[in-house]
Amino acid sequence: MSPEFLFLPQFVTPGDPAGTLKMMGLSGVFMAMTCVVFSVYGVFAAAVRREVISRPRVLAWMRRTFAGCFLALGAKLALTR
Repeated sequence: MSPEFLFLPQFVTPGDPAGTLKMMGLSGVFMAMTCVVFSVYGVFAAAVRREVISRPRVLAWMRRTFAGCFLALGAKLALTR
């Protein structure tokens, strides 16, 4: 098989005259699904952010946790050859 067909999905045959249209359709479906998934992630992240921002104790513990992680990573970096 020639190298230009290695990137085509298995369900689009190399000699298909409508291969480009099929690939464009499949790309459109993929982009729509990705948009839906990322939109759900965004809504979920906004809801979690609202909950975290409204609770100062949670925010303080998150900052301490991140600071501790950066401190541990810095110590590891300092002690690595």
